Amino acid sequence: MFEISYGDGLGIFDSYKMHLVGRKLQQYRVILGSASPRRKELLAGLDIPFDVIVKNATETIDQSLSLEYIPEHIAEQKFTAFLSDLQEKDFLITSDTLVFCEDKALGKPKSAEEAKQMVQFLSGKTHSVVTGVCIGTKRKHLLFHDIAKVTFAQIAESDIDYYIEKYKPFDKAGSYGVQEWIGYMGIEKLEGSFYTVMGLPVQMLYNKILEYEE
Repeated sequence: MFEISYGDGLGIFDSYKMHLVGRKLQQYRVILGSASPRRKELLAGLDIPFDVIVKNATETIDQSLSLEYIPEHIAEQKFTAFLSDLQEKDFLITSDTLVFCEDKALGKPKSAEEAKQMVQFLSGKTHSVVTGVCIGTKRKHLLFHDIAKVTFAQIAESDIDYYIEKYKPFDKAGSYGVQEWIGYMGIEKLEGSFYTVMGLPVQMLYNKILEYEE
């Protein structure tokens, strides 16, 4: 069974001045398979009507994969968890984001202490943020990913404590949100898409939807 978290009445396209992806998707009900409020915000920014549906998926990491393909693989596992319930005209989008630093994968922290350790580990270093995406229907899906590089300044322990206590970034890969306070004060340089770091490479997503054919 699906667990419907919210729909907001977004599942109907307005034909008035419809953009290219709107025309491509108007035959479908678009589903975002993620509870992330940031992915919801980013997808809504593309003016794509959608419903958000959350379904638990078993996420395993294939150790034989290159690091940049691990988020793709997890996004595909999330997609596969929906397949038995997808209807003929459902178009599903799933995604996963991981932070990689010194060949270590950083997911979501399990505690405040682990969150602090992650941010301390990233402080003063350049790391990669990889977001993998899976899109499609029950008949065919398409995988892709995007990579951005983020450089943090040295961040004082007291500032890390402040951030963890106030913002509680426990639902974020690498224990930080680029759009939050720590991004404003701590990021020296960002190479690539800001939105990839935030959790969804929306420019790439727009074009991949245009390319998608069943």
